[in-house]
Amino acid sequence: MSLISLVMRASTLVQLVMLTLLAASILSWVVIIIKYKFLKQAKEDAVRFEDQFWSGINLADLYQRISKRKIEREGMDRVFEAGFAEYVRIHKRASSNPEMMLAGVQRSMKVALAREEEKLDSNLSLLATIGSISPYVGLFGTVWGIMRSFTALGSVQHASLSMVAPGIAEALIATAMGLFAAIPAVVAYNRYSEKVDRLAGSYQNFAEEFATILQRQSHAAVTDEQAATEDKVEA
Repeated sequence: MSLISLVMRASTLVQLVMLTLLAASILSWVVIIIKYKFLKQAKEDAVRFEDQFWSGINLADLYQRISKRKIEREGMDRVFEAGFAEYVRIHKRASSNPEMMLAGVQRSMKVALAREEEKLDSNLSLLATIGSISPYVGLFGTVWGIMRSFTALGSVQHASLSMVAPGIAEALIATAMGLFAAIPAVVAYNRYSEKVDRLAGSYQNFAEEFATILQRQSHAAVTDEQAATEDKVEA
């Protein structure tokens, strides 16, 4: 009773269950590998950008450097670009004030944050689905195979273990395949969910800190303008 012979001797329904679980397992591993590379790159990009941002570089120069990139901006780069572009747009208005500027920047970064978090969460639901339903699909194949084996015993007068064993063995393969597909998917989902939460939290913290910096700059600019106006009046 080799594994291949048991699979080949299984009923059509059990074979379909096994094929479905095999496809689910392959799909989950493809998602696991792609998601691993994506989250690793996102983490490296976040660390690189924070190093640049807190290095004391002029924000306008950093914005120009990011905007000139031909590749699509993602992560903190995209949040910064959206916030600073809105800051520049509002700052050009003569009637702009710090409160108006802060509200506009926060709205722009909120939209960018939502899109970046959606990218981080992509395909995680697929891993969760595979991890949750694969054992039940395998169990369905097992129950069907065992029911088929015991039904076959009803047509013989002298039943023996050797008659039942092959059918039960081939049915249990479906359960094993269900666990084989579910366990890696569940482990990867839990691990990646933790990484996504950490990255999303770092994005949100950066957005709040960046908004605070822009608010301080805007208040300083308004104070300087008021001081210059008072000096002219006194002169």
